[in-house]
Amino acid sequence: MPFIDAAHLIWNLIGDERSRETIFNYFLNNIRVLDVVDFIICNSFKELEEPTFSYAPKILPIGPLLGSSRFGRAVGYFWPEDAGCLSWLDEHSSGSVVYAVFGSLVVLGRSQLQELALGLEVTDRPFLCVVRPNLPVDSADACPDDFKDHVGNRGMMVAWAPPQKVLAHPSVGCFVSHCGWNSTMEGVRNGKLFLCWPYFADQFLNQSYICDHWKVGLSLTPDESGIFKREQLKSKVEALLGDAEMSARASSLKEKAQRNTDQGGASFHNLKRFIDTIKAANP
Repeated sequence: MPFIDAAHLIWNLIGDERSRETIFNYFLNNIRVLDVVDFIICNSFKELEEPTFSYAPKILPIGPLLGSSRFGRAVGYFWPEDAGCLSWLDEHSSGSVVYAVFGSLVVLGRSQLQELALGLEVTDRPFLCVVRPNLPVDSADACPDDFKDHVGNRGMMVAWAPPQKVLAHPSVGCFVSHCGWNSTMEGVRNGKLFLCWPYFADQFLNQSYICDHWKVGLSLTPDESGIFKREQLKSKVEALLGDAEMSARASSLKEKAQRNTDQGGASFHNLKRFIDTIKAANP
């Protein structure tokens, strides 16, 4: 199994000491459950974490689950989706767009949101940035003055976008992500390159898989004041989109993800095995 930095274990990255103890005991109980259950299913696929699945054969990967081929509106989002961004994406060439989104929980201070906006501006690449109504913690409109005038139609900022459809769009080349597991799986499923911007919980561990193990992304490093600076964003985007070997690895993972969910694939087989076990126990 890949090396894990103890500082990145989930219980070390949530809340106060009491919260960390609660989370630690929760995960300890999850491990003990393996002694009494037939199977545990999870949103992953064989090649992503193969040593772990070999070590714990009761854990069955049945993913990736958030397939972009799903019809209808995905549930679980709290803001109306701006479907106009899909038409905007249609106007740009394959692999050219930087897509930045931070899930439904992360909040950014005014200074950080300004650096993000200016970083996207100086990349000189088209970008789609999701700024939730509650993303800036201390301002309703934290973008720099004249920002929209400077970027024009090259940049689009929306309150919420249909994430699965955006990540499945061929024009998206770079995924600036907080590295939540669902976002990670959807990025991998669509062969995207990651620029990792984790905040808490499992996000740092997911970043280590993306950057160090799968090698399909790069990490951002905050400065002394905890701010991710625009110059680093620009340089990392250039490095990502100019790395042919990394793009090839991302494409390979995409193909493996598809094979796993196709009929006869490992994830397909695992889900069928799980259902057949339930049926056999309840004739």
